[in-house]
Amino acid sequence: MRQFVRTWGAGIAAAAVVAGSVGTAVAVASPAPAQHRPAAAAPAYSAKSSAKSVRAWQQFRVRGIAKNVRPGSRVTLQQKLGERRWVTLPASMNTNSRSAYSMRVVLGMKGHNKLRLVDSRRRVVSPVIDVWVR
Repeated sequence: MRQFVRTWGAGIAAAAVVAGSVGTAVAVASPAPAQHRPAAAAPAYSAKSSAKSVRAWQQFRVRGIAKNVRPGSRVTLQQKLGERRWVTLPASMNTNSRSAYSMRVVLGMKGHNKLRLVDSRRRVVSPVIDVWVR
């Protein structure tokens, strides 16, 4: 019985192939080439201050947009001390639904200050912002 079913199934499949090729043209699709997805764009922060020069303890804003970073990511402000050391300041916030941020900053250390923003995991760093405090 099993042999009959196998033979019958093969006969029907062969008949379908022959009938299909006689009456109509059969479209044979070549295998699609492997689609290579472009590498995911690297996350980045843009940063811009509302003022280039401020008085000591005067408030200004640092604004920017996080690209290729999920909304709600934590952004922390850092200040450069000396030649090599970056110190985390007590100013941080989460990005909004558009991955943008606007942070109020107050600096008391007079002179040339270099600031940057980093994410909570310290994988993404913004360009350095120069602010003069007089």
